[in-house]
Amino acid sequence: MDTASVLRLFICLLLSCLCRISSGTELSFVTCGSVVKLLNTKHNVRLHSHDVRYGSGSGQQSVTGVTAAEDSNSYWSVRGTRDVVCSRGAPVNCGQTIRLTHVNTRRNLHSHYFASPLTSNQEVSAFGEEGEGDQLDEWTVQCGGSIWSREEDVRFRHRATEALLAVTGEQYGRPIHGQREVHAMPGPGPHSFWRATEGVFVKPSQSPMGDGDYSSLHTEL
Repeated sequence: MDTASVLRLFICLLLSCLCRISSGTELSFVTCGSVVKLLNTKHNVRLHSHDVRYGSGSGQQSVTGVTAAEDSNSYWSVRGTRDVVCSRGAPVNCGQTIRLTHVNTRRNLHSHYFASPLTSNQEVSAFGEEGEGDQLDEWTVQCGGSIWSREEDVRFRHRATEALLAVTGEQYGRPIHGQREVHAMPGPGPHSFWRATEGVFVKPSQSPMGDGDYSSLHTEL
């Protein structure tokens, strides 16, 4: 196992322990560089990925929803786009475009016009290598105030296709039995609301680090 893989494994183990800890000083908003789990509040499943590829459509790494709160494959890093830097610790603004990078596999949340396997809605996958993909990895945060509050249900609109990240409850069979299909849908509705839950939230005062560098994360839950 190479150094990067060992580091990511260590981070996931640390996060799995920390998600059970509460703190009276937690941040009330999501910041760039934070590592979070995203809960679909309609279906009570967390955005998840793993090294399992779709058997149809794009054949890219699948993205699903899982009910287990402690699964380390549900952590996503909040990052800027390829063209716009998202400074570590800066609050994410409503209307800001970001990338969500799966911590374990370092692939970005992605969408395109392939049909999803169960509902034939727009497929959502994980794409790229070591955090770098293409312009189809970009999502705009839709929320009601000025910044992305951790208490608020928000939506993620795919920048290129304008579809919303959603879950409608359909479940996969083997080899990912019971996991829910995640897809993108054209119109707003109750299936497209998400909330930031467990994770490590980077403080605004934290010293800058390179994008994707987790070596000195501070925890705030």
